[in-house]
Amino acid sequence: MAIRPPVLERGDTIGLVTLGTPLDANIINTRVQYLRNMGFNIVFGRYVYSYGGIVATSAQQRADDLMNMVRDPNVKMILATRGGTGVQTILPYLNFEVIRQNPKIITGYSDITVLLNSLYQFSNLITFHSLMLIDFRPETPAYNFNQFFEAISTLNSPRVIQNPPNITQRGLVPGNVTGPIVGGNLTSLVNALGTPYEIDTKGKILFLEETHSPTTMIFRYLTQLLMSGKLQDCLGIIMGECTNCLVSYGTTYEDLINSLLVPLRKPLLVNLTTGHGFYKAAIPIGANVNLNSTDNTLTVLEPTVS
Repeated sequence: MAIRPPVLERGDTIGLVTLGTPLDANIINTRVQYLRNMGFNIVFGRYVYSYGGIVATSAQQRADDLMNMVRDPNVKMILATRGGTGVQTILPYLNFEVIRQNPKIITGYSDITVLLNSLYQFSNLITFHSLMLIDFRPETPAYNFNQFFEAISTLNSPRVIQNPPNITQRGLVPGNVTGPIVGGNLTSLVNALGTPYEIDTKGKILFLEETHSPTTMIFRYLTQLLMSGKLQDCLGIIMGECTNCLVSYGTTYEDLINSLLVPLRKPLLVNLTTGHGFYKAAIPIGANVNLNSTDNTLTVLEPTVS
């Protein structure tokens, strides 16, 4: 069983880090004030405001910020300002044993995906494919906050992950499987293949989502997962949205799911709202879930914090 981090409560301290692409200081400050208004204390990593081009600062410095938050006994949650690009470059500089011994809530999506899955694989820590600092603003729908805080601030179990009303999640291949859930952003996961940090899908339930990629690129990425055996190894597949993904050669995202994934005959659920979409379900990476694509349900079977 994976390690559950301690529950987050109002008044707790959140450690803020920038792990990939930099974020404008005005946006950081506005979002931080939103968190403070919610009743949380904020401590800043040394390089939160850094700007080094594509990435905020060096991989070593970004990793140091993360590790300092891990070691700080006052910090209950580590929150990335954003994903962007380059998060995977910090992985060689992390001490996964120290992270295992000091479990914290770590959350994000997009390029944070590779960090979430690596922390589960190498530290046996449940992490959360959920909100980042950029999401703490008045425009964020209540659904997203409800999902987030139910996952990290309650011991509710089991927890059924359901889309908002009028957005249907559908089973394309019927089945019923149980196992740890892994995955996240498709681009980030494919970029890690062939490295020490590539995702382990054997005996796992895999979920994927994507944004701003033409379907020619989605075709390449899904083919790469097939050729690397990742889709054959998994127990079942959950496909989230592909937000703002352009149709190429008359072939849609749904067409690719039907042509590449349905023939695998693994339990397959589609249209889960998570990741880059407007609505964001909170997916606990490493937690045991039940995927029932016959009844169109996804259920987290255990508390994801302690």
